[in-house]
Formats: sequence, C-alpha cells, structure tokens
Amino acid sequence: MAMKVKVENMVACITLDTDLDLKRIAKEVEGVENPKSFPGLIYRLTDLKVAFLIFRTGKLICSGSRTRSNIDNALEILLKKLKKAGVRLKSNPKVEVVNMVSSASMDFKVNLDTIALESWNVEYEPEQFPGLVYRLDDLNTVMLIFRSGKIIITGATSKKQAEEAAEKTKEMVLSLNASLP
Repeated sequence: MAMKVKVENMVACITLDTDLDLKRIAKEVEGVENPKSFPGLIYRLTDLKVAFLIFRTGKLICSGSRTRSNIDNALEILLKKLKKAGVRLKSNPKVEVVNMVSSASMDFKVNLDTIALESWNVEYEPEQFPGLVYRLDDLNTVMLIFRSGKIIITGATSKKQAEEAAEKTKEMVLSLNASLP
C-alpha cells in the first residue's frame, strides 16, 4: 500500500508581465505591509492562510497554501486589489510551484544510526538535530527522517513527486534493515 503523503506548504513563484509601483500599492491596497528593511511588500490573506511577497519587478512569491487551487484563489483576490491600485496586466500571470513541504509516516520506527553508517547520501548529527537528512538527487528532494518513522519531504514540486520520494525513502530504509519493531 502506498504511503499517505500530506502537503503542509507550497511555495509558488508568480510572474506578472509588468513592473509594480510599490509605493502606490502600499498606499492604496489595504492590508499591505511595507517593512523598512525588505525590498518588497507583504500581503497576507489570513482566511486562506497564504502570504505574498510582492516585488517591484512584478515577481510574487506565495507561501502557506496546501493546494494549487488555494494559490489561484488567493492570487485572484490580490490581483483585484492591485487592479484597483492601477496595476494593468498585459497577459495572464505565470504561476509555478517551486517547492513543497510534505509529511508522511512509514508506520514503523527507524534505526537512524544504521542508515548513517550504510548510506552515502545522508547527514546525521544527533547532537545538533534529531533527524537524518537523506538526499534523493534523482528527484531533487531532501528528506528528514526521524526515529519515529515520520518523514518530512522538501524540494518536490508536485504531490506525485513527494509520494515517489516517500516511497523511495521507505524502500531504502527497508533495504538497509533499518526498521525497528
């Protein structure tokens, strides 16, 4: 049976085809934050649990969402507000999910010491961090494996990729006889 993977956070890079007047946006769009030591603006949608970083170049970074449709809904709300502040787009925004953080459980405990000794693509320093870092270069993902059998998957750009990474991680643990009762 395939492991159940839960998306915890998605990060999307959104490209608008226009430069943005950040001073005007900060003045005219309610809820926009303008931190002094940051080169952009911050806009949060607490009901959708997402935040946007807005840059002069027309780049937006959206984080906090667990689904692509939630990103699209939040972007639609932000674009309506930007339009009221005079922003005119020549084309539809380009939205690309660039990173996901997901979690999964192997349903058994793991001997991290065995993996650290037997696998070459790992980092394990239990005095500094309780998890083992396992890299899957073929999938461009990094796993944090914990003794409890929990896995945090980073670097995936789709749920399918995260699921594949979780399965490969479980296979590696089992192949090294690193599962515990």
